[in-house]
Amino acid sequence: MCYDCAPSSGPAETATSRRSFARFLAAGAGLTVLAACTPEAPGALPPSSGSPSASPSLSPSPITTTEATTAAPAPPEPSPTPSPSSALPRQFSLTNPASPWLIVNKRRPLVPADYVPADLVQPAVASTVSGEAAMLNSTTAAAAEEMFEAAARDGVAMVLASGYRSYGTQVATYNGYVASRGQADADTASARPGYSEHQTGWAFDIADGGGVCSFQPCFADQPAAVWAKANGHRFGFVVRYPWMLHPLTGYYYEPWHLRYIGVEAATDMSKRGINTLEEYFGVGAAPGYP
Repeated sequence: MCYDCAPSSGPAETATSRRSFARFLAAGAGLTVLAACTPEAPGALPPSSGSPSASPSLSPSPITTTEATTAAPAPPEPSPTPSPSSALPRQFSLTNPASPWLIVNKRRPLVPADYVPADLVQPAVASTVSGEAAMLNSTTAAAAEEMFEAAARDGVAMVLASGYRSYGTQVATYNGYVASRGQADADTASARPGYSEHQTGWAFDIADGGGVCSFQPCFADQPAAVWAKANGHRFGFVVRYPWMLHPLTGYYYEPWHLRYIGVEAATDMSKRGINTLEEYFGVGAAPGYP
């Protein structure tokens, strides 16, 4: 796929730009910012999800950021300009964690911050994780089962690589990044506790059946990622953090991170060519924390 969307004067310049960008990612800068969903903390930190001890009842350790230790601010109100989603006959809350239209980003924290879905279940799909990381809310789980089955019929092996992540797990993960890299860099690699879509049960990460390029930029070219991008809307899913739209979403390209919003909304986004939830629901860009 093309990794350089800037206009060029000719094929030679385009090839040079692509090679330059590929070297940039290989050097590690791209992998740092592309790790927001990776359920592994740096260094010797234990896995952030998948362990039986990392359960919704885990007592969170102190969080190293000022923002995370204070009461979460109320999410900003949607833009007064009608959003594309307003044309749909059914409307859902953008702030209720139990709503498929919930918007969580760096400007819109979960309320309450330690929210736990009431209906976590383990979908009957191939998975590389266990424990809480293998769970999703019941609606997302059912849709994932249908999607994985459809992909298999098309000869594509899709695997669940990271599902639900509790508040306590996110505390440990984020604090590990802060201790290892400092807060500024941690904010490019891990969501702050209470700001992660994984905590909602509405989102999960996928991997290819062969494990190729997991949580790496090259995953975008693997069969599972290509299929999910083209067909995910049929089952209610969108690629939450698209290519080159980090100024809107706050995260760099994550072709592995899928988010359930419902078939109607996902299909409408696909037909309209709208790629981010921020644009579709009219809530404004979230490039960073306030």
